[in-house]
Amino acid sequence: MNSLSGRFLILTTIFVLLAEVLILVPSVARFREDYLLSRLERAQIASLALLADDMIDTELEKELLENAGVFNVVLRRDQVRQLVLSSPIPQPIHATYDLRQAGPFQLIRDALGTIADGENRVIRVIGDPVRQAGLLIEVTMETAPLRAAMVEYGLRILWLSAIVSVLAALLLFLAARRFIVQPISGVVSAMTSYAEAPEDARRIIAPSASLTELRAAEVALYEMQTQLTASLKQKERLAQLGGAVAKISHDLRNILTSAQLFADRMEASEDPAVKRAAPKLVGSISRAVNLCESTLAFGKAEEPPPALSRVRLADIVGDVIESERLAAGEYDISFAEDVPAGLVIRADPEQLHRVLANLVRNASQAIIATGKPGEISVRASEDDSAWQIVVQDTGPGLPKKAREHLFQPFQGGARKGGIGLGLAIAADLVRGHGGRLDLVTTGESGTQFEITLPKQIVALDEAAE
Repeated sequence: MNSLSGRFLILTTIFVLLAEVLILVPSVARFREDYLLSRLERAQIASLALLADDMIDTELEKELLENAGVFNVVLRRDQVRQLVLSSPIPQPIHATYDLRQAGPFQLIRDALGTIADGENRVIRVIGDPVRQAGLLIEVTMETAPLRAAMVEYGLRILWLSAIVSVLAALLLFLAARRFIVQPISGVVSAMTSYAEAPEDARRIIAPSASLTELRAAEVALYEMQTQLTASLKQKERLAQLGGAVAKISHDLRNILTSAQLFADRMEASEDPAVKRAAPKLVGSISRAVNLCESTLAFGKAEEPPPALSRVRLADIVGDVIESERLAAGEYDISFAEDVPAGLVIRADPEQLHRVLANLVRNASQAIIATGKPGEISVRASEDDSAWQIVVQDTGPGLPKKAREHLFQPFQGGARKGGIGLGLAIAADLVRGHGGRLDLVTTGESGTQFEITLPKQIVALDEAAE
C-alpha cells in the first residue's frame, strides 16, 4: 500500500468509519430513548385498562405488566400519585432516569453507561404521559432487554456503516485513480520518456490535464523541457561549431604564418608608405596567429590564462584606435583617446587588445549601421584598488534582446547579422584578469562599457578559483 491510490483507499475507509461511529453513538442514544418511551406508552395503555375496570384479577394484571415489559406503573393525576399496576421487584432500584428534562449529551452518556454495564439492573424511568393523560408516568424495568436491544441495533448500524464505508471508499478510490493517479502517472511517463532522449522535441509533454493544479504542473514541465531541449541543441551546435572552428583555425594559422613571412620581408622595403603600413600589418597578422593558437587551445580545454605583465595602456589603446580608424575608412566616425601617457597597468597585452578591439569594433559597426556620423572614445583612470577603462560611443544603443542576454554566446548579438560572440569573449577575458566588464548605460544617446581591473593580486587568485 505504498502507492498513492492504495493509501487514499485506506484513509478514505478510516475516515468514513470514523464518521459512521460519530453517527452511531447519537443513534444508539436515540434508540434507547425511543425504547424507554415505548415502555412508558405500553405501561400507560396497561394502566388505562385497569382504570376502566377496577375488578381486574391478579393474572390479568401480571399479563399486562409482562406485555408492557415493566414491574410496576405509577401515574400522577390531579396532584395524586397512584400506583396503578404493581408486581414484585427482584432487586433494589439501581438508578432513575427522567426523560422529561434529558438533553442530548445526557442521553448519550446514559446510553454508553447502559452498554458498558453488563449486569442486569432495575431502573426507574419517568416521562410524560401521552395525550396529556396525567402529570407524569413512572415505571420500573430491567436493563437486560434494553441493553440487548441496543447492542443488536448498534451491530446492525455497524454492519451497514461498514458496507457504506467500503462502497464509498471503492468509489473514491476509482475516482482518485481516474482523475488524480492516472494523470500523475502520465506526467511521470512523459518525464521518463523525455529523460531517455531530451534532445528529441517530440518527447516534450503536451499539457492536457483538466485539473487546474495538475495542468499548472504540466505547463511548468513543458516550459522547462522546452528550454532544456533548446539549450541542449545550442550546446550541440556550439560543440560542432567548436570542432569546425578548431579545424579552420589550424589551416588559417598555416596561411597566416606564410603571410607573416611576406610581411616581415615588406619591412625591408624603402617605400615610406610601406614602411608605415608594414608594422601595422605585421602586428595584425601576429595577433591573428595568436588568436588561432588560442582557438586551438580553447578547443582542447579553456581560454588560456592571461600572461600578466606591466604594460603601458596608451600603447594598446592607440594601436586599437589606429586599426579601427583604418577599418572605418570613408565612414564619418571620429575616435578620441583620453589615456594618461604614463598609466601602466598589469594585464595580458594580447588579451586586453582583444577586449578593447571587440568593444570598439562593436561601437563602430553600430554607428555605421545608422548611416549617421558618430564618435567613439576610450578613456582610462585609476584609484587605490583598480584601473578603469571606459569605452563610449554615440551610437543607437543596444537592442532589447542584446540587453537581456548580454555576455551570453550566440544570444547577445548587438547588431543585425552579428552572432553575439564579441561581448561574450571580452567578458570572459576580463574575468580571467580577475576584473569585470559592465554595461553602464545604453540608449538613444549612446552606449558606455566599463572595464575594471583590480590591482590586488589576491583578487586575481580568487577569480581564478
